[in-house]
Amino acid sequence: MQEKIYFYYTNDLHSNFEQWPKVATFMKEARRKRENANESYWLVDIGDHVDRVHPISEALKGKGNVSLLNELGYDLVTIGNNEGITFSHDDLFQLYDEADFQVVCANLQSLYNQLPKWLYPSVEIKTIHGVRIGVIGLTAPFNDYYELLGWHVADQYEVLKNVMQELNDKTDVVVLLSHLGISEDQEIARRFPDIDAIIGGHTHHLLRTGEEVNQAILTAAGKHCYYVGEVILTWDHEQHKLIHKEAYTTDISGFPNDIETKIRLESLQAEADIILNEKVITLAESIEINWYKHSLLMQLLTDKIKQVTDADCAMFNTGLLLEGFPKGEITKADIHRVCPHPINPCIVELTGAELIEVVRATLTKEFMEFPLKGFGFRGKVLGRMVFSGVEIETGVHQNGQEYVVKVLMNHEPVDIQRVYRVVTADSFTFGRLLPEVAKSEKKSYILPEFIRDFLADTLKEHFGA
Repeated sequence: MQEKIYFYYTNDLHSNFEQWPKVATFMKEARRKRENANESYWLVDIGDHVDRVHPISEALKGKGNVSLLNELGYDLVTIGNNEGITFSHDDLFQLYDEADFQVVCANLQSLYNQLPKWLYPSVEIKTIHGVRIGVIGLTAPFNDYYELLGWHVADQYEVLKNVMQELNDKTDVVVLLSHLGISEDQEIARRFPDIDAIIGGHTHHLLRTGEEVNQAILTAAGKHCYYVGEVILTWDHEQHKLIHKEAYTTDISGFPNDIETKIRLESLQAEADIILNEKVITLAESIEINWYKHSLLMQLLTDKIKQVTDADCAMFNTGLLLEGFPKGEITKADIHRVCPHPINPCIVELTGAELIEVVRATLTKEFMEFPLKGFGFRGKVLGRMVFSGVEIETGVHQNGQEYVVKVLMNHEPVDIQRVYRVVTADSFTFGRLLPEVAKSEKKSYILPEFIRDFLADTLKEHFGA
């Protein structure tokens, strides 16, 4: 006898709730098919379901996301970095208290020697006809953040060695839920021949029909749930082994919205609106923002973060503010709308020479107009960099391009050999936008405060009527 085993999955929704009613339509239909055929199936999520860019996730601290997963009957979930490092320790500790599914993450550890009751390193599930399946979860090791929040993410390879030893003797099939990214998934498949399927995420890669590496089939469904994934494993009970592995992703853009889910999202939005309607200040005059020009609010915000962090200088880009504020009452919702990014300040150490190079890079048209996607940035373009604690003297070439003449600190030229503590948006500590910042050997992240928390303080301090 042969038995087909089905896993249906989502990854990296990032609270793109406009897509969730279509996901619901897909999942409900998949469940109906499998139940009518009396076949074994599980619904799983690979992390970054939560993103505090959305008011529902911001106001309800991710618990609205958990309720949505509950209502679709999800069985297994692992956590992504957006669940792991954008909430305080207590908020993450309580995030899945009401979950009807199992949360699987083998490499998340507590620095306080207390793990939440909902967390499992692995789980064992069984098909209708008795095939034993071990499911492991792993998340990306952003320990510069995690350890400031009271957590530690252990090395995935060491963790896998231990968990696989436990599972090998008591399971027939092993499935990994991996929020590590495509390169790590491929390496795991090479190192661990007993893993049969790796359902991935984090790097937002889309594998339409899966990828075979060593013995494993790898799959992932991009980002924002424009695709939903499916893994089909075929077990031969006479040979006592898997004889076929398949993986597909389905473009659900043409699927109808599930009405029940749409109504539920409207209810969650109304709940979030009540929470975020709390007044912060009343503005006597409106505040305008231009991404390519210096603005008073952006300067005051940059000054505020420099002051609070006691850095030598600060630099923040105007694109962090998506729009200005109208005259009148300003609520938490307004501040979240203007600055929705899950971005923290970060202090990096740069030599004077590196600081000058960073200043030069930020003055270019290419930098200001760069449409950054990811690294926490949820805006349109980076915009002009605003500085505090450092004076920039510039000139303009005939072609209109601004260039650096002098970089001064305390009215003296920056010492090219001295090391300065520079606070900026943590998005620049990743990737290649500002290589000197990303390569800095010492980074100190300011957690759990987001940029918008400092924005609220700046507004209250300088603009309250």
